[in-house]
Amino acid sequence: MIGRELALALREAGLAWDPESGDRFQLHVPGAVESEVEADVFTVSEMTIEPQEFPTDTVLGFNGTTEWALDSVSVGDAVWLPREDQLRELLRGAFRALRRLDDAFEVEIELGGEMRRFEHPDVAEAYGLALLELIERSR
Repeated sequence: MIGRELALALREAGLAWDPESGDRFQLHVPGAVESEVEADVFTVSEMTIEPQEFPTDTVLGFNGTTEWALDSVSVGDAVWLPREDQLRELLRGAFRALRRLDDAFEVEIELGGEMRRFEHPDVAEAYGLALLELIERSR
């Protein structure tokens, strides 16, 4: 799972999220001071947090969470924290290789005939950095 900062950068770049069971997210209210609630990581699950489709928005409904004074939140107020496998899938045909270096992981992708490499100690972050570049280049 990637960190909040990279997840926000991916969202800013245009990464869309269609919530599915098992997805993890944090709450995010632009302009608000970061709170303990924003630090919590939630998991979409049919039993507790369920995506509900409406004509104007997708809402994440908090079912039976008595500790919360929160019934639901718009997907726009959540930031998706994709897993490693989801990031790799999103790279699609651009993905070329994953290598283990001494103290990091290296993800290699091909963009417009050019090979690009992204290193990070966390493999999910390396995939996320590669995806960010792919999205930014495709705009």
